[in-house]
Amino acid sequence: MFYTKSGTLIGGPYPEPVEIRGNTTNRGDLDEGHVVITNIQQLQGEGNRWLQGLPDDYFDLVLFDEGHHNVASSWETLKAKFPRAKIVNFSATPLRADGKLMAGRVIYSYPVARAIQEGYVKRLKAVVLNPRTLRYVRDEDGVEIDVTLDEVKRLGEDDSDFRRSILTSKETLGTIVDASIRELQKLRTGASDNRLKIIAAALNFAHCAQVVAAYRERGLRAGFVHSREDGAANVAVMNKLENHQLDVIVQVRKLGEGFDHKYLAVAAVFNVFSSLSPFVQFVGRVMRVVKQNAPGDPANNGVVVFHAGANVARRWEDFQQYSEADQDYFDQLLPLEGLDFNNADELVIEPDTRGQRPTNQVEVKSQTGVLLEEIPLIDDDPDDLAQLDRLVAKYGALALQERMNELAPIPVTKVRARQAKRLEISERVKTKAAEILAARGINPGGQELDRVRLGKTNLVVMMSALHRNVNEVVGRKSGERAEFTRQQLDQVDAEWDSIVEKAVKETF
Repeated sequence: MFYTKSGTLIGGPYPEPVEIRGNTTNRGDLDEGHVVITNIQQLQGEGNRWLQGLPDDYFDLVLFDEGHHNVASSWETLKAKFPRAKIVNFSATPLRADGKLMAGRVIYSYPVARAIQEGYVKRLKAVVLNPRTLRYVRDEDGVEIDVTLDEVKRLGEDDSDFRRSILTSKETLGTIVDASIRELQKLRTGASDNRLKIIAAALNFAHCAQVVAAYRERGLRAGFVHSREDGAANVAVMNKLENHQLDVIVQVRKLGEGFDHKYLAVAAVFNVFSSLSPFVQFVGRVMRVVKQNAPGDPANNGVVVFHAGANVARRWEDFQQYSEADQDYFDQLLPLEGLDFNNADELVIEPDTRGQRPTNQVEVKSQTGVLLEEIPLIDDDPDDLAQLDRLVAKYGALALQERMNELAPIPVTKVRARQAKRLEISERVKTKAAEILAARGINPGGQELDRVRLGKTNLVVMMSALHRNVNEVVGRKSGERAEFTRQQLDQVDAEWDSIVEKAVKETF
């Protein structure tokens, strides 16, 4: 109990806690209590019985956890209802997703750097993937051009299609995957703990499947959670995570505030974060220490991996309103200047020239020789630096840098690639079926498409049609998916549009 553990109270009687949760609590319970615990959802809506029934001076003190939400209208309504109460906000991030700054006066700030030094959170570093040059074809005239570093930065900041291409094109996505696996292997070896894991932030439902497939191709156990999945599917994945049956968990804004799994050690960024707060929340998933009060322990290290072309570092500009200590900390983690594009190879980028404008308009065609830039947060051990100086004296700084920083791709066997691609078909079918129904305003849980009255939902009917046409295009029967060859899987890719078109005609 907090009261006794902290020495606040030596013995009873202790303050009486009361929950506001649905209809299980009444006014008499609150009158007998000392501390009322609830969430904002219980106090919303016109005619809310609590806001209507409690006098304005009922609370002396209101504590807001995740206080960066306190500028929302629902929170403002609550504060206006109890104008005499003192308000104290607690938050790890000062900004909401919409960029609004948390209301109130800062009375206490505990810098992240100090928390690291004292062993409360992991010691972090950033690993930035730096390509050497960029070549792409301009939309307006089809001319192939090389761009300068300034132009690369501008594209990363201003061109959403360019940013998404960095995160979704196979070549660049693969380098983020490879770098995150390399960092995970280093952390597991250093800590002698194979329970350490990767958490990845994806763009959307389909992208989750793409990222999962990339990790599976490289032999890692990967799964994803998403709000579009049903509760049972997400619970099954989370159980695997807790039981250490996964190496990688991929999510889209699903594992945010309050989620705690201390063995997450590498944060792989495959997402575009439009504001600071959700990005800090994501990075926070890898900051829980494995061993408490042990700042030097190898198990208490974390890594953030991102591609320089995805404009991730820009998020930290929002920290201008943060305390000076934390501003310095995050400047060291993800500097806004000096991302080096001169020490790696080139990207070849072409726009998608099909008739309709796709979600991802450019596709990265190739990328080799990517160098990794490691940005530590706290100075390294002096003994390590002395050893590094001796190596530099013996081999030269340039040779040593190239040897240490060259990103070696994770070997992908043909078997693993085929297996991952086969599993990806099911996710692809499910995603496309849902998109088809949504575009037509059809309830996926309804049964109007089940014309033979077998009790199948609209989603199942649409998925069945897609699966049936997938099998037909390669000459396979139902139940033979495990026998698909790599060539047949490639054929499904090549004829996917016609598969979808045929399935839609059959269904509607």
